[in-house]
Amino acid sequence: MRLDAHHHLWKYIPEDYNWISENMAILRRDYLPGDLKREIKEAGINATIAVQARQTLEETHWLLDLADNNSFIKGVVGWVPLTSPNLEEIIAPFTVSENVKGYRHVLHDEKDDLYMLQDNFNRGIKILTKNNFSYDILIFDRHLPQTIELVDRHPEQIFILDHIAKPRIRKNIYSPWRERIIELAKRENVYCKISGLVTEADWTDWEEFQLLPYLETILKAFTPQRLMFGSDWLVCLLASSYLKWHQIISDFIKPLSPNEQDRIMGSTAVEAYGIYS
Repeated sequence: MRLDAHHHLWKYIPEDYNWISENMAILRRDYLPGDLKREIKEAGINATIAVQARQTLEETHWLLDLADNNSFIKGVVGWVPLTSPNLEEIIAPFTVSENVKGYRHVLHDEKDDLYMLQDNFNRGIKILTKNNFSYDILIFDRHLPQTIELVDRHPEQIFILDHIAKPRIRKNIYSPWRERIIELAKRENVYCKISGLVTEADWTDWEEFQLLPYLETILKAFTPQRLMFGSDWLVCLLASSYLKWHQIISDFIKPLSPNEQDRIMGSTAVEAYGIYS
């Protein structure tokens, strides 16, 4: 299984995606499974994980419906209100679905940088652990210290770091992201997606060499055993085609053994998300 562990789908409604600004015109249309299928076929990818882009239960149900009707979508990372006192009741219907693999909250958009350390948020994480759901961590690099604290509170929870914690590639800032990501990677219950790098660079003027220090750091820190390929399609289109990003990662991992390449391009995600078919 060659698996893209991170992509989005949507029916574009401006008021639902107010983060899509005027300079993101390419994103201002519908992107549906048929569009994605053409992209992954060209890259030789045959399975995917769909990830939430709106913080609504409506979208979680919609993504599940797409997964139920498109066999190449092997799982969904949805959204639920983790801080809700009724969380167990809310997630109950999802516990019977084979396609719900985990959840995500857009932590980097919260005004409080310590939002993830709130008692009610941590209660929500404990409920995910009890129900065998993973949790995708979406943060900026400045959130890494509190992310380490969050992970240490939940050693039995599977965490999956999105977009390598969004380092400031546009400004070629490498530290303290490097030291903090190495520290986070010491926690063996944390996986990492190789995704989202090009959109943290200058969208129209980035060079592949700018990405290499970040790629080399996460490869050494997490090793292929806990790294997984993700396209971040369709957001990646702001800076790169699907095929170009796939080629960059394919070229980067060529020196690795076939087994290590297989981990990054599929097996790690299969393990982390519990994909069985």
